[in-house]
Amino acid sequence: MEQQIYKGKRTAFHWLKITKKEQLTKNTFALEFEIPEDLKENFRFEAGQFVSLKIRSGDKQCIKDYSITAAPYENKISLGIKMNTEEGAASELYRNYNAGDRIEVSEPAGRFTLVSKPSEFRTIVGFASGIGITPVLSHFKNILHTEPRTRLFLFFGNKTSDDLIYRDELDRLAKSHHNRLQIFYFFSREKTPNSFFHGRLDERKLSLIINQILHLDDTDEESTIWDAVDEVLICGHGDMIRALANACYHHGIPKKNIHFELFEEYNNDIYPVEKEFPRIENVEVEFTMLGKAYSTVLPSNEERILQQLLEQKYAVPYSCKSGICGSCECILEEGEVDLLENEYLTEKEEKKGHILACMSVAKSKKIKLNFDLR
Repeated sequence: MEQQIYKGKRTAFHWLKITKKEQLTKNTFALEFEIPEDLKENFRFEAGQFVSLKIRSGDKQCIKDYSITAAPYENKISLGIKMNTEEGAASELYRNYNAGDRIEVSEPAGRFTLVSKPSEFRTIVGFASGIGITPVLSHFKNILHTEPRTRLFLFFGNKTSDDLIYRDELDRLAKSHHNRLQIFYFFSREKTPNSFFHGRLDERKLSLIINQILHLDDTDEESTIWDAVDEVLICGHGDMIRALANACYHHGIPKKNIHFELFEEYNNDIYPVEKEFPRIENVEVEFTMLGKAYSTVLPSNEERILQQLLEQKYAVPYSCKSGICGSCECILEEGEVDLLENEYLTEKEEKKGHILACMSVAKSKKIKLNFDLR
C-alpha cells in the first residue's frame, strides 16, 4: 500500500536503520529495518498493518504509507514498495536510501486486521493485485503459523509473470503447507496455457472461481468451499476492490466479513449508497485541527463533509475518501450527520461520537468537529 497522506493526526516516528534493500522486480523493491531493543514494544504490530516513512528529497519531505510484509512472529519490519514513476517518492526512496542509512519510520497502524482464532476450523480467501499482495502476505504467513486448523486460498492477479512479486516466497509457503494453502496466479496482459487464469480479478472471474475452484468441499459433502468461507481479504486498486467486495457480498458473504485495503487514493464508494436527505443550505461548520479552530459555511449538504472542506482548500487529513483508511476520522461534538458507510470505526467508537468525514452528510444546520483525536 502506498498513499500520499497529510498526517493531520499526531503520529510517533522513530529513526530506524535499514538493514536490507532488495530489488524484487523492475519497479518494486523490499526494505527491512533494525528495531532497537528499547523500541521493540513501539513496533509490535498485527498482520495487515502498515508504517509510514518520512522520505526526504533535497529540501522536500513527504510521508508515505507502506504495508508490512512480515508476520508478527518474524520479529522484523519489512516492506514491499512499488515505484510508479521516476519522480515519485518511492523512486526517491530507492535512489537515495541504502542498507545502513537511517530513516524516520512511524509506529505501526491500520485496521486491515483479523481476530486470531487458533482453535477454530476456518476458511479464509484472499484476493490481491500487484503490490496489494503485501498485507495479504503478512496475513497468510501469520495465519499459517498461528491457526493450524485454518485453510487458505489466494487469488493473485498481475499484468505479467515478470510483475509477480514474492512468487518464490509464496510458492515456498504453498509447498510447505500444501494441505492448507492453495495459490492461483492470474495475468491480465499475458496469455496463459489455461485461459481461466487470463484476465483481471473482477465479479465475472469471481463467479468462475466459485464454480470451478471453490466448489466441492472434501470436508463437507453437503456444501461447497465457498459456503464455508469465514473471511475475505482484498487488497488492490479501488475498482478491483469495489468489484470483488460487491461480488462477494452478492454471493452471500456478510459485509463485516469482507476486509479490504487500498494502495491508492479512491474517491468512489465501495458499496452503493442509496439514501436521500432533506436538503439543507448554508451549513455552518466549526472544526478543530492540530490545535487550531476553523469555521466555514458549506453551500449545502448535497456533498459529503470532507469533499466540501477540501474544495474550500482546508488541509484536512484524508487518504481514500471511501471510508476505509480512517485518515479523516474525527469526533462530532455538535449537530447531526449521517454516516453513509463505515468499514473502519468500531461500534464503541461510533457510540463515542466518532465519524468519518469522507462518508458523512450533514443533517443539521450547524455541526462541530474535532480532528485532534487523543
